[in-house]
Amino acid sequence: MVDGGNREALERIADALERLAPAAANPVDLTSGDAFRWDGQDASPIIPFAPIAIDLLTGIDEQKARLLDNTDRHAKGHGAHDVLLWGSRGMGKSALAKAAVWALQEQGKDIALIEAPSDQLEKLPLLFETLAPVKRRFILFIDDIGFAEGSSEPRLLRSMLEGGASQRPANVRLYVTSNRRHILSRQMSEQDDPINPRDAVDDQLALSDRFGLRLGFHAASQDAYLAIITKYAEIHGLQFDREDALLWAKQRGSRSGRIAWQYIVELAGRTGVALT
Repeated sequence: MVDGGNREALERIADALERLAPAAANPVDLTSGDAFRWDGQDASPIIPFAPIAIDLLTGIDEQKARLLDNTDRHAKGHGAHDVLLWGSRGMGKSALAKAAVWALQEQGKDIALIEAPSDQLEKLPLLFETLAPVKRRFILFIDDIGFAEGSSEPRLLRSMLEGGASQRPANVRLYVTSNRRHILSRQMSEQDDPINPRDAVDDQLALSDRFGLRLGFHAASQDAYLAIITKYAEIHGLQFDREDALLWAKQRGSRSGRIAWQYIVELAGRTGVALT
């Protein structure tokens, strides 16, 4: 039997523990908002969601048209593909995935982007359960995906894309970026496998084959690089010297949309111009 003094002490302890305990997080409203970030357990809104305007992405016109069309189909509830955007660094793969969703949102389409980390694939079925009953369309964006040799995650992702128990729901499409066309690198050990070297390679190809749309992004030619800079410079009222722009790329060992934008930032800094 607890006397009055002990009861009061227990109540004070209980009150203190209740104050220390974190308040239960309110679930995010996935029916509104433009973009979300999923951490493997919970989704949180990305505010503001302000990707680069799709018209500013230069030198990838075919990729823009095809991805925008596919995303529009999905927003309308029509047949649409999961997409693999692969190729050179800095050529706009991630920027295009986000810009395509934002462009349709600007048109009033009810579609949202959800960013998911590439190291939480085994937890995606939990996210799918959350998204499936929501009455809107989603693009699940996974950036810079890659797997260690011997990882089981490629088979898990294949199952999600086609035919598995954890298959993504109809209102979700996956947009994945990778520096490699087949996502996984081919190791020399696979080529030398005395049992069946072809099986290892086929297993890799089977993953990229699950994406109905595969868009390649190649290193920019000199003309394409200069065209990107020209467009950015016109928008921001900057003048540039062709040879200076080429030297900037040469010093960095590559030509890409990212390198072009970094040059614009440098040019704006030199001339005292603020970039918005």
